[in-house]
Amino acid sequence: MTGPETPPSFRLAYVPGATPGKWVRIWAERLPDVPLVLLPVAAAEAPEVLRAGEADAGVVRLPVDRTVFSAIPLYTETSVVVVPKDHLLTAAEEVTVEDLADDVVFHPLDDVLGWERLPGKPAIERPATTADAIELVAAGVGVLVVPQSLARLHHRKDLTYRTVTDAPQSSVALCWPEDAHSDFVEDFIGIVRGRTVNSTRGRQRTAEEQERKQERKQKPATASAARRKPAPAKGGRPRTGGAKGGGKGGAGRGKPRRRS
Repeated sequence: MTGPETPPSFRLAYVPGATPGKWVRIWAERLPDVPLVLLPVAAAEAPEVLRAGEADAGVVRLPVDRTVFSAIPLYTETSVVVVPKDHLLTAAEEVTVEDLADDVVFHPLDDVLGWERLPGKPAIERPATTADAIELVAAGVGVLVVPQSLARLHHRKDLTYRTVTDAPQSSVALCWPEDAHSDFVEDFIGIVRGRTVNSTRGRQRTAEEQERKQERKQKPATASAARRKPAPAKGGRPRTGGAKGGGKGGAGRGKPRRRS
């Protein structure tokens, strides 16, 4: 005997700083029989988790490989500099990259801003993680520029942050493999986009896309059948006889047979 089938579920990966809680609550209200499983992943690991099928979709940081993944941009984050509360930069509400020139600016290995050129003075070595860099900022060794959500995630009472107006920014998107677009993925897209519970737009679109793919597969066979169809004779009537005149009155046009 085979065991009971595994109940359906929807697995959502999410990177540090992302907050899918609101969408999870709406999912639970609309699809109470389908558990939504949250999978926290590092930003750099998110694409591989999706590619391997370990999650159905993910809230990830761009860019991603658009030849493999579909993505719906959600928002772009403000970048901030994390500093001790008694730091000189706290005197202003906003700062620029140039204002960081005299500080050691940490560049952790899990950085998500993609600096072309890091501002400030370089650290002796790169911290392994953002969390490690935050510890060094708290020790008064330097400062750290991150998306605002990561500054909030690693909040400490002895630290604060200020907006850096001209720093690179990080964009967040809902992402899934192109060849794994399912009804559950479409349901989650509807929630993210604010569709009502009665909206069927997403699933209709999925069905229409499948129908179009099926039609494209059938077109070559239809064209081949058309080429095999015999051409009509002059006057628009199909040829029904052979070269010796098999049609009505055809025998009279042939040569008379000799009598024996």
